[in-house]
Amino acid sequence: MGSSINKKELVKKIEQLTEAEAIVTENEMIVSIGPQHSGAGHFRIILKLDGDIIVDAIPDPGFVHRSYEKLAENMTYIHNVPLAEKPNHADPANLVMGYVRTVEELSGIEVPERAQYIRTIVCEINRIMSHLYFFGIFGIFLNHSTMFMWATGDRDLFADLNQMLTGARITQAFFLAGGVYRDVPQEFKEKALKTLDYFERHLDDYEKIFMENPILQERTIGIGVLRPEDAIKLGVVGPVLRGSGIKHDVRKDDPYAAYDKIDFEIPSFKEGDSYSRVMVRFREMQESIKIIRQALKDLPPGPIRNPEGRLVPRWPVKSGEYYSRAEAARGEVGFYLVSDGTEKPYRLKMASPSFRNLPAIPFLLRGATLADLPAIYMSIDYWGPEADR
Repeated sequence: MGSSINKKELVKKIEQLTEAEAIVTENEMIVSIGPQHSGAGHFRIILKLDGDIIVDAIPDPGFVHRSYEKLAENMTYIHNVPLAEKPNHADPANLVMGYVRTVEELSGIEVPERAQYIRTIVCEINRIMSHLYFFGIFGIFLNHSTMFMWATGDRDLFADLNQMLTGARITQAFFLAGGVYRDVPQEFKEKALKTLDYFERHLDDYEKIFMENPILQERTIGIGVLRPEDAIKLGVVGPVLRGSGIKHDVRKDDPYAAYDKIDFEIPSFKEGDSYSRVMVRFREMQESIKIIRQALKDLPPGPIRNPEGRLVPRWPVKSGEYYSRAEAARGEVGFYLVSDGTEKPYRLKMASPSFRNLPAIPFLLRGATLADLPAIYMSIDYWGPEADR
């Protein structure tokens, strides 16, 4: 379907497919997956089947569109912080990270070093929570209920850390222009290290029970192969791109927060199949543990925010166009902001990773069997509200 989605062509194809009798041959049928399906993420895929072979797959997004970008034009820069995390409650901090970087660029506000380290810790806690959410739902899709229970239980431990550090378990609205809202509590480091020690040991069990599970491997290895050249043409990002052997990660390629001061690796796998995309997320959780440990160890003294950050938008806001980005759990998220010098954005555009990865779904499903759809679809980790915005 190409690297971008033409809405008019998409609507036309959907209209054609819904007129099933007019377009199917004697051996073909139309099947609609979602949007009411509990695992589809408020998203529909219209399949054209020849037996159990997927001849065509048309994505039909937009069921949970909430007009985020338009709402942002009517709110101040500060009030847009909690709004920026609403597209994805599984990974809110990394979305807000991209937004506040853009606001800091247009207002010229510097972030203290201690705040940069705290931001890194919160972003990696959110990355682990998002990947655990993925593993839980992935387990359900592949009929592995133990994976769901383990991932959901471990995710709760990191929600506890979120609550201790930010005051909220899921959506924190913790970043602001120029820093963060709260300093690290005295008892946080000890609890965080205990949680990381436990989780690191538990990940060894994850690998033995889940990643080395012959049934899981049979359903994912060699299934839904996305070659590197196709990944680049489709414009996919994050674990989907790195699962095809392309080591692109904003944390390394355009460092922000404290990532340029921390030693970590970017996992990637050249096979490009569903198993590789799952393994990227598994290895990333191990790297996130290393990042959080280093950030806690090297956490510098000093202020947690630039006092001028609280003055935005009263602080002089420059007119012009600004763009910044961050590496969210599902891939690169970008914010394009047009400022007219007032207290509210003139225009705000969010390029979400789920929307960027959307073209990979029909591309990989065409020619696959219907039985392979759950593994292929879930390996993309598509988040409907994040794509619809």
